[in-house]
Amino acid sequence: MRKLLSVIVLSFLCIHIAKAQQPKKPNSVEIHEAIKKLNFLGSVLYVAAHPDDENTRLISYMANQVKARTAYLSLTRGDGGQNLIGPEIRELLGVIRTQELLAARNTDGGEQIFTRANDFGYSKHPDETLAIWDKKEVLNDVVWAIRKFRPDVIINRFNHRTPGTTHGHHTSSAMLSVEAFDLVADKNVYPNQLKYVNTWQPKRLFFNTSWWFYGSRENFEKADKSALLEFDTGIYYPDLGLSNTEIASLSRSQHKSQGFGSTGTRGSQTEYVELIKGELPKNKTNIFDGIDTSWNRVKGGKAIGDILYEVEKNFDFKNPAASVNQLVKAYQLIQGLENNHWKTIKTKEITDIIAATTGLYLEAVTNEAYTTQNSDITIKIEAINRSNAAIRLKSIDISSIAVSENLDVDLETNKRNNYELKGRIIANTKNTTPYWLNSKGTLGMYNVSDQKLIGTPETEHQTKAIFKIEIGGIIISYAKDIVYKTNDPVKGEVYKPFEIIPTISASIKDKVIIYANSPSKQIPVTLKSSEPNIKGSISLKHPEGWEVLPKNIDFDLTQKGEEKTVVFTLTAPKNQSEGYISPKINVNGKTYSDEIININYDHIPFQTVVLPSETKVVRLDIKKKGQNIGYIEGAGDVVPESLQQIGYQVTTISPESISKKTLQAFDAIVIGIRAYNTVEELKFGQKHLLEYVKNGGNLVIQYNTNRRLKVTDNLGPYPLKLSRDRVTDENATMKLLAKDHAVLNTPNKITSKDFEGWVQERGLYFPNEWSKEYVPIIAANDKGESEKKGALLIAKYGKGYYVYTGLSFFREFPAGVSGAYRLFANMLSLGK
Repeated sequence: MRKLLSVIVLSFLCIHIAKAQQPKKPNSVEIHEAIKKLNFLGSVLYVAAHPDDENTRLISYMANQVKARTAYLSLTRGDGGQNLIGPEIRELLGVIRTQELLAARNTDGGEQIFTRANDFGYSKHPDETLAIWDKKEVLNDVVWAIRKFRPDVIINRFNHRTPGTTHGHHTSSAMLSVEAFDLVADKNVYPNQLKYVNTWQPKRLFFNTSWWFYGSRENFEKADKSALLEFDTGIYYPDLGLSNTEIASLSRSQHKSQGFGSTGTRGSQTEYVELIKGELPKNKTNIFDGIDTSWNRVKGGKAIGDILYEVEKNFDFKNPAASVNQLVKAYQLIQGLENNHWKTIKTKEITDIIAATTGLYLEAVTNEAYTTQNSDITIKIEAINRSNAAIRLKSIDISSIAVSENLDVDLETNKRNNYELKGRIIANTKNTTPYWLNSKGTLGMYNVSDQKLIGTPETEHQTKAIFKIEIGGIIISYAKDIVYKTNDPVKGEVYKPFEIIPTISASIKDKVIIYANSPSKQIPVTLKSSEPNIKGSISLKHPEGWEVLPKNIDFDLTQKGEEKTVVFTLTAPKNQSEGYISPKINVNGKTYSDEIININYDHIPFQTVVLPSETKVVRLDIKKKGQNIGYIEGAGDVVPESLQQIGYQVTTISPESISKKTLQAFDAIVIGIRAYNTVEELKFGQKHLLEYVKNGGNLVIQYNTNRRLKVTDNLGPYPLKLSRDRVTDENATMKLLAKDHAVLNTPNKITSKDFEGWVQERGLYFPNEWSKEYVPIIAANDKGESEKKGALLIAKYGKGYYVYTGLSFFREFPAGVSGAYRLFANMLSLGK
């Protein structure tokens, strides 16, 4: 469950309300803040490339101080990064980071928008980025986002004028924003969008600059600032008991999968924006100078403003419901606006405010977390009016179960009204899953065919209850997601989304299965029913040349949620081969082949992802020496499981227990990725690890970043300096520098073929300085760059071997890359 704890006072300020979150119960201060925002008709769009790129100080300032409708357009969902909280990578990591961004916006008061761009990994130049993304289509999405959101002001996080100086995604986001600024008003540009939106022209485009972009504070002090606006984003909000920068830190701390917990700060803090396009405000303290942000902005708005400004001025904090009649009058006038854009936005805002002022609580819950199409379901309704306002519940409509109840009952003050509605999930209800994963995309783009979905942060749940409420003779609709609610002995009231899932699913635990020592392996497939009394048969689709027995297995699952594991024997061909296996389930002539993946972390709502079930199988020609491997965890990878797949016995060593005695039993020790950035105990254990090498051990250290190292003076037995050098082209030529070295010859002969099929990158954060004792094994470079020789360094130290590698084994192992396994086996076999 998403718990914002100390920032609960901000919860009502957000337009987006996350699925599965506990219902909002705003207090009087929150309601008054929402009314202030209701009376501001101006919008800001902040643009960058990834989750965590956004400046939460500026977003919070615009949303909470200026009261502007503020959104962050992140071109990607962060799918290409690393995960510091769990095993999910790629698409599943993108699901996590999407929800972390929504949690961040729930904290700082903004909204969240995306494009279809896929974060394919680090890119050194916009030319590469835009080629892989498909510039035309991502620009399409940026234009769509601007036309749909209709910002008055756009702020870019990055500088469009400096390609090649930072992450290619970063610069590309700014370049696309600048280009889109000049296109969005042209009806001949992406005319297909105009079926759903109108053209639009933002007033101004800024770059969110700082001294960092000038190279030093001294350079920035000397720079011409005539085109700059500045804001003190350290402002304190007495009503909230928080400074804007404290809110921003709480927002940034939602990026937990990236380890971006942030300490709150207090005091004045200046942010700068540089005008890139449009007219510089005459009043440089007001980014909206010259833009009417009052209700006078829209035709017919003056009468609405006359009412709502009075409501704001005379708001009764002890009796918020005293404003309800005036709010309802304003609501009615808003429905008559010709401007559909502001009509839609302000209808949503004032509808929520009316409910909040009356303490109106509406809820639709089920006692089941999930169900399937055509299944019977019971929904429990609660409706209560916690004010003296006259409110009447006219009807409840739940179209997903074809139920409509005309009630026409008064909601008496503080009297709970409970109803029970029964129905059946209609046959065409779609499965609950992230919409951008419904069909296969490309390396750089997700495939989303529905224009109206593009940019939306998550899939909207189809199972909703629509409450028709009458207040002051006016009917107002409230849509509430149907949710699953339980009581946890520790957490108390717990909400989860109510999900629609396939009738039956099948999963294979290992997503890569390596055949290294045996021609045959047993493949357990776990079936899970989402309905009672499911009978059928299952087979295993496999690559040509592989053999599976039996051909089919019958099953009978009698209870909903019942699981059963069936086992196939899959035999690999004699020669090296690879491909994919997938279960095919037949139930009454209908075929199912999906698996259901649940993502469950406390800081984001429970996520259900339905994906095709498949596993890569690899017949691998590999030899190895040594057997017992010790593994010290870092920031998270699947190296231990991968080594077990090729026959090693792997034991996890707790960092606290590192000693001469605990290490001596192992043929080799492997350190997880970024361990020296994240594991404090390595400061004390490093001397034992190096002594282990000196006494004949084999130590393999995977990549670390060159910042925030816990061990700096003796990362290796000899001087070694990490850098930001990396090779991002996964197809870059790998030059074998030390062709006679054992690591390229024993027990597996490593050739250029072993570097085929690598994914996302060759490696990252290579050392760029080292002493003569280290032998560089491999060299590679991206196009137009100098050769990088630090990807794999090996030093003989005493009787043993020290290995430092920035090669991205943590990405290659989950992808089943044969050559990565063979090379790693050679690294572990050194000296044996």
